[in-house]
Amino acid sequence: MKSDLLHKIHWIRCCRIHALTRPSAKHFFSDPTHLVQTALNSLTLTNPSLAYDPENKIIFRRPDTTTKSKVAIVSGGGSGHEPAFAGYVGKGFLDASAAGTIFASPSAEQIRKAVMDCVDHEKGVLIIPMNYTGDVLNFGMATEKARAAGIKTEFFAINDDVGVGKKKGGKVGRRGISGGILILKIVSALAEAGGSLEDVYRTAQLANKNLVSVGSSLEHVHVPGRAPPTDTIPDGEVEVGMGIHNEPGSHREKFELTELVATMLLQLLDHNDPDRAWITRKPDDDFVLLINNLGGVSALELSGITDEVYRQLNRDYNVRPIRVIQGTFLTSLNGLGFSISLMKLVDSGLGEGKSFLELLDAPAEAVGWSAPIRPETWEHRSDAPVELKRTKMPEDQPSNVKLDVDSLKKVLGSALKRVIAAEPEVTHFDTIVGDGDCGVGLKRGAEAVLKLIEDPSSKLTDDVVNAVNRIVSIVENVMDGTSGAIYAIFLNALAHGLREQDRGTTTPATVDVWAAALSYSLSALSRYTPAQPGDRTLLDALVPFCTQLQKAKDIHVAAKAAQQGTDSTKNMKASLGRSVYVGGEDEWVGKIPDPGAYGLSVFLNGLAEAL
Repeated sequence: MKSDLLHKIHWIRCCRIHALTRPSAKHFFSDPTHLVQTALNSLTLTNPSLAYDPENKIIFRRPDTTTKSKVAIVSGGGSGHEPAFAGYVGKGFLDASAAGTIFASPSAEQIRKAVMDCVDHEKGVLIIPMNYTGDVLNFGMATEKARAAGIKTEFFAINDDVGVGKKKGGKVGRRGISGGILILKIVSALAEAGGSLEDVYRTAQLANKNLVSVGSSLEHVHVPGRAPPTDTIPDGEVEVGMGIHNEPGSHREKFELTELVATMLLQLLDHNDPDRAWITRKPDDDFVLLINNLGGVSALELSGITDEVYRQLNRDYNVRPIRVIQGTFLTSLNGLGFSISLMKLVDSGLGEGKSFLELLDAPAEAVGWSAPIRPETWEHRSDAPVELKRTKMPEDQPSNVKLDVDSLKKVLGSALKRVIAAEPEVTHFDTIVGDGDCGVGLKRGAEAVLKLIEDPSSKLTDDVVNAVNRIVSIVENVMDGTSGAIYAIFLNALAHGLREQDRGTTTPATVDVWAAALSYSLSALSRYTPAQPGDRTLLDALVPFCTQLQKAKDIHVAAKAAQQGTDSTKNMKASLGRSVYVGGEDEWVGKIPDPGAYGLSVFLNGLAEAL
């Protein structure tokens, strides 16, 4: 009995773990056919130079956007790898792309129509898919049909993946993954520049011989409309060399980014490994680095991965890529992984203006190509440290607005102590109508400012602008949340408002000076918050205080106005702040003031009582 119970508990736990780690089966589209059609059609919306043949799922350049005096470049493959391949159709890139269903090759007939009906083939056509069995067979069949029709055609299947070694790859050879986008860019730019079919074909082969890529993923992906894969990658592990259709890679290992990157770079660059030594490397070789998102990695993490890859290349291989290209180029739906591609820049043999680097840098109008940095910017690249200019902070800029230091300490100290003592009451109010942290936040700020003015080593002077700026620094670092931000904005503006009263000679900080500065602060605050009196916020105390001080020039009158404003919040419904979301208004309306307004009025009354 006990054994059965333990077995059941273990089964439940396993199910929960599987549910947490399996790829997400949630999608906005449940019909994969409809999804592919709409995704392809969207390219004509984002690039007006493109046309779409929905029957054959072909994206191609409109005839009026291309020229007959160029070789046509045609590629394609299964859907689910966006922006590849249709996202690379456009000026300076592909002329047409045929799409299959998700993870499945387009048919030979689709490709034939792309080659024979959708592009101008007067100068010939290069058909260039990735090296997968279905793609090779179907694109190859279309190649032969085009040749039979008298069209000068060449075929090349990109193969850059080192995730599966030579022994395991056998006769099939390397798979085609993200680095292939670099080859597509190079041959397309060459065709756009007027290169012959022979040159374009030979360049594709040469670029491929000097290209290596490998990917890794934390999980398989789920295809919309299909059952989730049963084989999942355990939490804490990563599949090194996983293919873009959920195919296995070389191995799985415990996941730690630095070790993973080291493993991947070793597979890419260890020319002593007979199973993966696809390229050799000499000290003076130049490389282009491509970091590709398999679809499900955040831009933040991808950037961190790029940094780690670059560090290790520089440190462990003395490779400092002359181009670093990062982005989403060839995906596996929402694959939770990335790939690294390195292309060695060898002599293209094409002459001036047609080196691999120049062809990669050539402009292109394709929505999938995200390499916006111009060659001139790369040429001025420097690792030299940048010396930052030292702009004087507000507290470093003296003013002539003066206030007796002892008076400042006395008045301000009295008000701060009142706020500290009122913390339990403010907290009680905020527990009922807010999230309970207002009193603690006010107390924390008050204690920090009190410490400043009571500490002899703080060396406060009679420069009141300097004193306010030093208080601002404390508020910004100690008080968090919305009220902290409001106080910081208000006090920053107050310091500026006081400095505006500087007449160039000693200017006593009279009530007129304070009133004018406070009026400016209130105006500045209104730029950043829509709160007004009546919204049940601390402005119900602050605005009456500033307004009355400006009118009456009497702090006692102003403090009384702040108190009245605070009392009026008891009968208000909140329209801003956390109180908006708190229910049970019948229990506190008419009884509980706004905690922020209450805490501020305590402070303002403390100032008045000390004078």
